[in-house]
Amino acid sequence: MHVDEAIRSRKSVRRFLPTAVAPSVVQQILSVAARAPSGNNVQPWKVYAVAGEARQLLCDAFIEAATHEPDRHQPEYAYYPTTWVEPYLDRRRRCGFGLYASLGIARDDAAARERQMLRNYTFFEAPVGLLVTLDRRLNTGSFMDLGMFIQNILVAARAQGLHTCAQAAIAWYHKVARAQLPIGDHEILACGIALGHEDPSAPENAFITERGEVERFTSFHGFDPQS
Repeated sequence: MHVDEAIRSRKSVRRFLPTAVAPSVVQQILSVAARAPSGNNVQPWKVYAVAGEARQLLCDAFIEAATHEPDRHQPEYAYYPTTWVEPYLDRRRRCGFGLYASLGIARDDAAARERQMLRNYTFFEAPVGLLVTLDRRLNTGSFMDLGMFIQNILVAARAQGLHTCAQAAIAWYHKVARAQLPIGDHEILACGIALGHEDPSAPENAFITERGEVERFTSFHGFDPQS
């Protein structure tokens, strides 16, 4: 698969088939992803890959906490702003409304929205879950490094014919993850990633978010318009 096609076909898949993913494939994806750039080559990331019984135990613990004690859990970093401004508020709303519409969930159906949200904590039924951490002793620039590493995972997965969903929701339950996995105190749980084979019959997987045209986010200076 050409890298352009891998990037363009990447999407957030929210329902997976139970088809297993071989450990060698996961290792290949992570080996490729590790070629991501990082300032001074510090490589600030760590990954905890779960499958089988380990994945099930972790998912059960996530669901238990998210169902019965969500107010006791907060992420260790602020992903979203406290106050939304345009154009980001509109994009966020269109993303959420579009996803729920694809699932046939009405805007006022709080119970159905909550059930869908909880599916984050089963990795949307993907057979492999990845938990990605960042060393908290580093600084803001390392978040950029981590983002490039995560993007490499998503693209490398497409090269293997697989799909993913990057999940900030997992970061809320870092205490639960620490009870299940050997995550060090110096590590911030940045996100989870669901990894597996897309369920092509799932309506939510047909929902594709739009992207702005290059001219909307780029200004060109000094280029020869004839070249």
